[in-house]
Amino acid sequence: MKRIRIEALMFLVFLFLIFWGVDSYMGVSNFFKTLMLTAHDLLINTVFFIMAIAVLTGGFSALLFEFGVADLIDILLKPLIKPLYNLPGVAAMGILSTYFSDNPAIIALAKDKRFMKNFDRWQQPLLCNLGTSFGMGLIVSTFMIAQGTRMSVNLFPAVLIGNIGALVGSIASVRIFSVYTKNKLGTFSNDEFIPEKYYTETRPGSFMERFLEALLDGGKSGVEIGLGIIPGVLIISTFVMMITFGPKDQNVGYQGLAYEGIPLLPYIGEKIFVVLRWLFGFSNPELIAFPLTSLGSTGAALALVPKFIDMKIVTPNDIAVFTAMGMTWSGYLSTHIAMMDELGYRYLTGKAIFSHTIGGIVAGITAHLIYMFF
Repeated sequence: MKRIRIEALMFLVFLFLIFWGVDSYMGVSNFFKTLMLTAHDLLINTVFFIMAIAVLTGGFSALLFEFGVADLIDILLKPLIKPLYNLPGVAAMGILSTYFSDNPAIIALAKDKRFMKNFDRWQQPLLCNLGTSFGMGLIVSTFMIAQGTRMSVNLFPAVLIGNIGALVGSIASVRIFSVYTKNKLGTFSNDEFIPEKYYTETRPGSFMERFLEALLDGGKSGVEIGLGIIPGVLIISTFVMMITFGPKDQNVGYQGLAYEGIPLLPYIGEKIFVVLRWLFGFSNPELIAFPLTSLGSTGAALALVPKFIDMKIVTPNDIAVFTAMGMTWSGYLSTHIAMMDELGYRYLTGKAIFSHTIGGIVAGITAHLIYMFF
């Protein structure tokens, strides 16, 4: 009871300090007006746009799985999986399932004994970092390419480079994490090894029936993803926006408009801008908001991009880095604990997060270097 009272008191003091700071800077009325208008604009102009992309990509992904294209890609990728990740070739299915949907898709595979018995015990926790590295990959890539219209630039090459960066980042993440899993779990072989024959099941019926059912079921999964990102976008993105941008008109001051706020992140970004520019080639301190937001929600991070483009502070190099880090860090802080728990290795969560943090940084640096080279 005493602990509850102390926590309540500390929380009230924390709230008072926030409101005191906000009131002294932009005014409480402007703050709440900006809060509501920003959340509303994000919902109408960003969330529904991302949802539309998720529905289309969901339908397309379902067709790839239904008609065996994903299995064909899986077969082509298998020779690369062992040398790149030191994992069984069937792990390619984990990459495909998360790339075409989201991080938790790897858990559905982990529940399948046919799939998991291909892995030694020390390899099983690595599936968390492997899957997270490609979460929402198709949605992120499609969204970024679509922003080329706003920038009047073909962003496909930059997005392709971003995907390569995410691949390199995933290798770094999995390889670093494997050092810890080998030390903790040993390197004993799986006595119940099953030959790698894992394929997705198809629906019964004619070609047209399967086509329509797969298309509509995939679209429904896209709706679920679109609905699932609403809390992250409206809460996290609104908060990030309000500590990224200042008043719309410096001469007039705060008017309670959408996307106004206290420019805290740019202040921090300016202090480390030399590092950001050297590592990622960022063209503006405000861009630090994207990778930081990706840690909690990639959907929320995507919501920042149109605003950056409207402000003319983003370049194709930044898009490449955003794509790489957005995929690799696709909300992993909010999903890693649950995913590691589902895999049965909660005690290794700290090592998984540390490894994946390094992987995301490697992904961003790789995308920048490749973009500069080409």
